[in-house]
Amino acid sequence: MSKSPEAMLESMISNMKLKTGKSLPEWLAIVKSSDQEKHGQIVKFLKSEHGMTHGFANLVANQHLKPVASSGVDLVETQYGGSKANLRPIYEKIIEYVNSLGSDVEISPKKANVSLRRSKQFALVQPSTKTRVDLGINLKGVSPNRNLEASGSFNSMVTHRVRLTSATEFDKDVKAWLKKAYLDA
Repeated sequence: MSKSPEAMLESMISNMKLKTGKSLPEWLAIVKSSDQEKHGQIVKFLKSEHGMTHGFANLVANQHLKPVASSGVDLVETQYGGSKANLRPIYEKIIEYVNSLGSDVEISPKKANVSLRRSKQFALVQPSTKTRVDLGINLKGVSPNRNLEASGSFNSMVTHRVRLTSATEFDKDVKAWLKKAYLDA
């Protein structure tokens, strides 16, 4: 059974001192005393100056920049709250599958979507309407078809989009596209 994004985040925070040598409050103090202000600058600083992995650097940057909504838990809860609560099973099914692909998957909640990364972003999950989750996938050289459309104006960070209105639509074809994107990342 794979961990939920919330459990993964809590696990990263609790293991941070063991894995990086410092606790989250210690890393936040380091970032606060630096001259880094933007998310990308903070991540680069932590990786280059302190040898931190991307996942931990991203977590520290998010915690530093969004202290009120500091955890991915809050962001995911907000995305799938209220009128979009019925979409949560779609999200959970995608995350469960992505976690089965490998231990190097980074799940990074943002305000409007959740980025799925390996060495680079290979997909993102976004509750676009009250009735649909859009799964953006990076599939270079793959032609769009009936269910796999070009991303168009959906999101410039992905090449394709799959529109999902129920968890059952997350089928073997969608899983195969997602696995290909993961392997190519």
